[in-house]
Amino acid sequence: MEGEEIIWKGKPKKSAFILGQVTQGILTTLIWLCFDVFFIYHFVTKDGFLSGAMLFIIPFFALHLMPVWIWIKNVATARKRWENTLYCVTDRRILISDGFFAENFHTIYYRDIRGVNLHIGMQDKLCKTGDVILELYMPLDQKNKLQGGFYDIEDYNRVYRIVQKAVLDIQTDMEYPNAYRPDDNPGYGTKWDG
Repeated sequence: MEGEEIIWKGKPKKSAFILGQVTQGILTTLIWLCFDVFFIYHFVTKDGFLSGAMLFIIPFFALHLMPVWIWIKNVATARKRWENTLYCVTDRRILISDGFFAENFHTIYYRDIRGVNLHIGMQDKLCKTGDVILELYMPLDQKNKLQGGFYDIEDYNRVYRIVQKAVLDIQTDMEYPNAYRPDDNPGYGTKWDG
């Protein structure tokens, strides 16, 4: 937008992002695959398998292996999705770009952020990265928390402080506008002058 200033811009760390795609759901996928391979082996080695049962068994296991296919798709597309992922913090909003076939652009305004959290998991510690997770206000008819954020970034402490300060400044100014504060009451001393 005109007059908008970029405060921070970055991408996830490539190795952490791809490792996250490989490890996400791998235990469930391996258990699922072992279970299906056991039954497929059992059906194939059984006498008379090549009869009419094959018409049912092959499509059934092709669909039943869906979690494995999804995991393979996530791993195979990880590099391209990393290329399309970009995070941007401005003085007015947060912009997140991601996607595989098409790039998706998400805008999060500071007034819509309910909380800013920092998460550093075991994989993050190994890769020296962290996640800045944004809790967003949601409509009353939704039961789940809406979240967005910056995942697998190296500069997580700095981004966490920047976003926290921006949210505090904007939301404080919304509740206690600078224009309505008396001269002898500095309010919270925010830098926002919108």
